[in-house]
Amino acid sequence: MSLHVGLIGLGRIGALHAETLRALPDVSRLTIADTDSARADTTPDTLFDRQPDAVVIATPTPAHASLLTRAAEAGIPAFCEKPVALALATLEQVFTDVERAGILVQVGFQRRFDHGYRAARRAVDDGTLGRLLVLRAATHDPAPPPEEYIANSGGIFRDLHIHDFDAIRYVTGDEVVEVYADGAVLETPWFERHDDVDAAAAVLKMSSGALAVVTGTRHDPLGYDVRLEVFGVADSIAVGVDDRSPLRSVEPAAQPAHNGYKNFVDRFAPAYRDELVAFVDAVAENRPSPCTLADARAALKIALAADRSRAERRPIAVDGPEG
Repeated sequence: MSLHVGLIGLGRIGALHAETLRALPDVSRLTIADTDSARADTTPDTLFDRQPDAVVIATPTPAHASLLTRAAEAGIPAFCEKPVALALATLEQVFTDVERAGILVQVGFQRRFDHGYRAARRAVDDGTLGRLLVLRAATHDPAPPPEEYIANSGGIFRDLHIHDFDAIRYVTGDEVVEVYADGAVLETPWFERHDDVDAAAAVLKMSSGALAVVTGTRHDPLGYDVRLEVFGVADSIAVGVDDRSPLRSVEPAAQPAHNGYKNFVDRFAPAYRDELVAFVDAVAENRPSPCTLADARAALKIALAADRSRAERRPIAVDGPEG
């Protein structure tokens, strides 16, 4: 089956998706929509009139929910970058609209398509690690995004760490039941204007009893650092530890850190390609979504619990009466 795909949004991630979609043999036509008409074929408002077979939503976060609703109303399968929404009520309404329409929706948690994260999931699934004890996840940006981006991002837990929350669920097959989180503004004062932080940490309690520690910063002098370590009673493994890891060991025999990953595209380019391949295949062959709105909802609920925990300085149950 040859598809006409509409791409909405031509920022950095949208441009990468456009390059990928143009190269896929199952995509015969690509129509690009953007609010900047000078670099697009049409506008987001009129794209749906062209009746594409599928749409890829790569706009800034505030537009995601309304565009997914438009896709549902038009009966068009959609891929949507994360997070789908910043508020749970908004996401629940999108969930209702999508279920009523019966369309396929895939959410852009690209780490699910990274070879390392997939290998970690297999190691958990096949029992190689035995019972899980603790996990350590880290996402460190080399430098903060622009302030105008942070102003609408929803904060470090909904923007940056939502990937870690989803990856922990994906790798372990387990649910997060409680969060204790904190954060601080240590380097870039303007984060305070947006009730956000540039350094954060969270402890997650899993339903199995295992614990996960998540850390993040908006500053890393050695590059873009994303890692996941999984410790079980039978084995211990790590994702994202290689000769480009932006972490310098001070042990005498250690090799110096060099050529660290520059940004998320540099680190995850193959995963970004593979998630779109999976989406196109799911549409063309009527397969189920490999990353659903239910997954997006679970990750958002963890992020919201982390936000509340930071504000109230206490543990928050993800599905508790106070959540």
